[in-house]
Amino acid sequence: MKLIPAILRMEEGKNMGYMEEYQKWCTDSYFDADTKAELAAIADDKSEIEDRFYRQLEFGTGGLRGVIGAGTNRMNIYTVRQATQGLANYILSQNGQDKGVAIAYDSRRMSPEFATEAALCLNANGIKAYVFESLRPTPELSFSVRELGCIAGIVITASHNPREYNGYKVYWEDGAQITPPHDKNILAEVAKVTEFSQVKTMELDAAKAAGLYQTIGAEIDDKYMAELKKQSIHPEVIKEMAKDIKIVYTPLHGTGNLPVRRVLKELGFENVYVVPEQELPDGNFPTVSYPNPESPKAFELALALAKKVDADIVLATDPDADRLGVYAKDTKTGEYVSFTGNMSGMLIAEYILREKKATGTLPENAALVETIVTTDMAKAIAKAYGVKLIEVLTGFKFIGEQIKFFEQQHTYEYVFGLEESYGCLAGTYARDKDACVAVMMLCEVASWCKSKGMTLWDAMLDMYERYGFYKEGLETMTLKGIDGAAQIQEMMSKMRNNPPKTLGTHEVLAVRDYKEDTRKDLKTGEVTATGLPNSNVLYYELSNNAWCCVRPSGTEPKIKFYFGVVGTSLEDSEKKLDELNHAMLAYAEN
Repeated sequence: MKLIPAILRMEEGKNMGYMEEYQKWCTDSYFDADTKAELAAIADDKSEIEDRFYRQLEFGTGGLRGVIGAGTNRMNIYTVRQATQGLANYILSQNGQDKGVAIAYDSRRMSPEFATEAALCLNANGIKAYVFESLRPTPELSFSVRELGCIAGIVITASHNPREYNGYKVYWEDGAQITPPHDKNILAEVAKVTEFSQVKTMELDAAKAAGLYQTIGAEIDDKYMAELKKQSIHPEVIKEMAKDIKIVYTPLHGTGNLPVRRVLKELGFENVYVVPEQELPDGNFPTVSYPNPESPKAFELALALAKKVDADIVLATDPDADRLGVYAKDTKTGEYVSFTGNMSGMLIAEYILREKKATGTLPENAALVETIVTTDMAKAIAKAYGVKLIEVLTGFKFIGEQIKFFEQQHTYEYVFGLEESYGCLAGTYARDKDACVAVMMLCEVASWCKSKGMTLWDAMLDMYERYGFYKEGLETMTLKGIDGAAQIQEMMSKMRNNPPKTLGTHEVLAVRDYKEDTRKDLKTGEVTATGLPNSNVLYYELSNNAWCCVRPSGTEPKIKFYFGVVGTSLEDSEKKLDELNHAMLAYAEN
């Protein structure tokens, strides 16, 4: 075990200047030759130096995310070690060192290296690390934390961000991403690591010899697969339609390829076509600039293959396989229709509720969980099936936290959870969104539909007719650099202090301020608590069952605006959403 020599002071209150930081990284013997060469190449670019060194890469309530590169404001082995030392200190304070930490990583550049560095820092602090032998989906990491009885988990991923990014997400022993009080406590411990002299590491061979570094793989894979298959409600329908239904799938160069293909094969699906150009893991994402299943461009190759093989359903998972994008064929037009995360989530949710009720397996105290920016159709569906609907703050970790609460308090039984950003979870084997189970469930829904002479699009239209034509949208403003964060906070402050009375044709009925934990009824003036944790989020309840919500991103220099309406037809809801979108952005920008 060795202690890294002191070479930097990074106290928040001590302004050393970014050029001084830059010079230290260029000259100190602690930094490796590749790091110094990368920094030497930008010696004449003052703005680039400033961006890399004007701050320490922020460890937010979920972990780190940033551009890969040298510097204090970048993802590199040094910032990963520093964050891990803070996590290690917190684990030691909780006497959790004997339980160990599970670590997984995706296909991005530097992911294996960051995973190793995190493990060796934990090992040097006497904490065992269970490291996957090769890349794995984020939801399998969530599963493995509980399966192995770990105190925490780490996954190296930047999810669906562009190729230059990587990230570091922390999970706690319940298998969910860290929530209060652990998130703030870990953040505080990371903030205390102000010198690299406080950061420990050790050699890999020594860690293995001491039994601190353990490799995991196939055994966890098999158990994870078994849990996925347990979520199937009608395996007999899959077998009946296995030869008829055609599925096109792309892992977008990420971690989904092996687990998704395996679960579909073991369930019996026979016609699964994987996009060959995007099959293999590649952190450079050569066929897509933005490996995001929410983006139509990510589907170009998959849709071309779908048309060639006449596929029923087209699926894409993001690099760490926790988000799922969907297209399905409209047999009337022959075209493939895009499904939002809300739409695909509602199809799965209703299928689970309907079929469990029909088979007598729906618990009496069943609960459906969604975030506050997810479709209001979930409320209508929950009401139709007599199921409890629980709303939580944005972030799937709060859905995972509800499962823990249900188990501790014996209140409800979780049946499904979803968020608008293309993530959902069937079952409680994991505590994070899982695109592998979403693929499996949606293929089962498609099989059930085909057995009834329907498509997924037909099923979606039926739901619109039954529950209402709900439609949601999202607009994002990106404000980078030193001034960006200040602009975002100024915008939030203005909207917080001067709420609108109307937004377009909609009257503002109430304003929820989750930072202040208040809901103010603008008609009566009555103020009540939101009942949810503190968060910098504003939510506007509007007339005609519409709503909008605004919040800064927790991981990127962005401010996000969410909208929801319900119309009398697809065209009507589209028009209403467009009008609300323009009205909200005009208000925010003025």
